Amino acid sequence: MGNSLLSVKSVTKRFGGIQAVGGISLELDHKEIIGIIGPNGAGKTSFFNLLSGMFIPDSGTITFDGREITRTDPATRARMGVGRTFQVVRPFKGMTVAENVMVPLLVHDATVSKAHSKAVELLGDLGIPQLADTPTEALTLAQRKRVEVARALATEPKLLLLDEVLAGLNSREVIDVLPFVTTVRDRGVTILMIEHIVSAVLEVSDRMMVLDHGKVIAEGDPQTVIKDPQVIEAYLGSEE
Repeated sequence: MGNSLLSVKSVTKRFGGIQAVGGISLELDHKEIIGIIGPNGAGKTSFFNLLSGMFIPDSGTITFDGREITRTDPATRARMGVGRTFQVVRPFKGMTVAENVMVPLLVHDATVSKAHSKAVELLGDLGIPQLADTPTEALTLAQRKRVEVARALATEPKLLLLDEVLAGLNSREVIDVLPFVTTVRDRGVTILMIEHIVSAVLEVSDRMMVLDHGKVIAEGDPQTVIKDPQVIEAYLGSEE
């Protein structure tokens, strides 16, 4: 895949005696959605931290949009088009939803009025224009998750790393939020998503990757991967 947007080759990361990421390789094409699953402690968020620049790998290389970024800082990666959400959603308090989305937009746009109109437009594209003037303190968890996605999109990413954007939601809220993933892809954004809700990953992913103890134990077509004996064992073994 010479034209891949993201190319990861054998990245590793250790913390003391623990290998958090053990030689992961990945090729991600433009406008592809790859779902990453695995039991707790599998290395999923550590892998995202390597991709976003919060961690520097001990070995291996990361190439994004034709440029090697293995040791590049998070701000540079964000400017290049690597966007990210976090497991714990922390909107800016004392501000409305539109103002929250305006913060990253103001990095690109000099005027407040232009940033505001773009923020409202973005909320409209994501189907939540009614939240624009809502104070963040008044939002439900599901709404905060959507605002987090909107803020990440405001950085104009080419690649969006979604870290458990469905975590903590009930089944009704998952049904409401899940279409956001394909809406984002339809905007031309490539997506890597970590998720515990396997059925959700199956629904939206083009490919699935399963991590266990920092290593890839299965990758490919989601319906095939989920039936892999190693994957079944990894999940059953994590419920002790």
